[in-house]
Amino acid sequence: MTTITTERRGTAPRSTADCYRYLVDFSTCEQWDPAVYRAEKLTPGAPGPGTEFRVIVSIGPKRKTLRYRLDGVAPGERLELTGRGAGIKTRETLTLRPSADEAGTVIDYTGEFSLRGPLARAARFARPAIKRMTAQAMRGLIDALTVKTTTPRQGWASYLADRTLLPGEALYTDRGYFAMRDRSHAEFMDEANVAVTGATGGIGRTIAAEYARLGARVLLIGRNAERLAAAAEHVRGFAGCDPSKVETVEIDLASVAGAQSAGRDIARRAPRLDVLVNNAGALFDAYGETDDGFEQTLAINLIAPFVLTETVMAALVAAQGRVVNMSSGGMYAKGLDRTALEPKPADYSGLAAYARTKRALVALSHHWYRRYGDEGVVFNAMHPGWVDTPGVADALPRFHLLLRPILRDTRMGADTAVWLGSARRAAALNGAFVFDRTPRPTALLPGTAVKPSEAQSLYGWLRNKTGIDVHGLR
Repeated sequence: MTTITTERRGTAPRSTADCYRYLVDFSTCEQWDPAVYRAEKLTPGAPGPGTEFRVIVSIGPKRKTLRYRLDGVAPGERLELTGRGAGIKTRETLTLRPSADEAGTVIDYTGEFSLRGPLARAARFARPAIKRMTAQAMRGLIDALTVKTTTPRQGWASYLADRTLLPGEALYTDRGYFAMRDRSHAEFMDEANVAVTGATGGIGRTIAAEYARLGARVLLIGRNAERLAAAAEHVRGFAGCDPSKVETVEIDLASVAGAQSAGRDIARRAPRLDVLVNNAGALFDAYGETDDGFEQTLAINLIAPFVLTETVMAALVAAQGRVVNMSSGGMYAKGLDRTALEPKPADYSGLAAYARTKRALVALSHHWYRRYGDEGVVFNAMHPGWVDTPGVADALPRFHLLLRPILRDTRMGADTAVWLGSARRAAALNGAFVFDRTPRPTALLPGTAVKPSEAQSLYGWLRNKTGIDVHGLR
């Protein structure tokens, strides 16, 4: 057996309480350690002695799974962990203390790595690799705990990739997610109220769980009571939060009356609504209509977020809140055509209907920014990338089968939706279409750009179709 010991030190510009809170859920290591591919907390509830984690580490082209256990804690001061995997055992300690100027926290790390078998025989190579990995991890941790204030801008590489289409689409896979320099969520939201639609599974449930881990009170919106209860239990276990901070709103958003009812319920529970995530969406193979007479894709993907958002607008204004609208890269294939938003049954294409409604949602998001931005509300539409969800598997089976090895998991797809609602610097992107925390163009193909006058006409069309009172006009 070979033992390798390493020590690292860094100073984070945050309080010891914040640093400890972020680190005690060791699954956050996937946000700041470049070597970690995936990490999850296996023990539901608030982290403490005995809590276990699964951590998948990338070592060159291979991945190794380690099982970590939180052995001891001194709240606000110290964490002790033991990790075990094939041929390796680790003992790692993180100690926290205020910096000399009391403006930050000094973080000391000590790691003892015991190697057996092939890893021990390769100690000559393992030693510098471990030293390098722990140094990178400490730099990543300090960066994660640093609140950024600069406005994100699209770089030349992604700009060119977007405009060459196929290379740009490669960024929609998990490769694009790991190419991001910052993947942390460390700006806590203890006093915030967050509402998430489509929260019973997939990306929506993950979005809700991440907001709850940041300390927000979260309202999960869905139409199935059993699935809502299961999602709420999952969110509470993931976040380790006070159970009362996770609530459910059972409603079918496919009808105008249902979306209005949900909005009124949310506004009653949260007169100050900090974040609304319009995540619910659907892609249908066959034509269908709702009880209101709307084509069902239009009803769920566009009319529901329009009605819900307008209904809670006063609560959003009161909190100077943020609205995150979940779109899709499919919208790049279509322009804004109000007539085509109501297809005839004989002309129906599920993919085309989905793309058109997502294009319209992006246009509506920018119009909301122009209409309500001066009232302090921030609006963004976003693209989550290509995500491996049951909905994608059902709606696009061939696409799912072909690309499944490189599709994003739900936490990758949820990342930007959480960042847009929680990060200080995201507020500067009001009105932008965002992918991987970066503003992106809304039109790549000729004839797909939307003029402000067209977006305004769409807004008026939605008002007339739904017959609702919009914010500021009665």
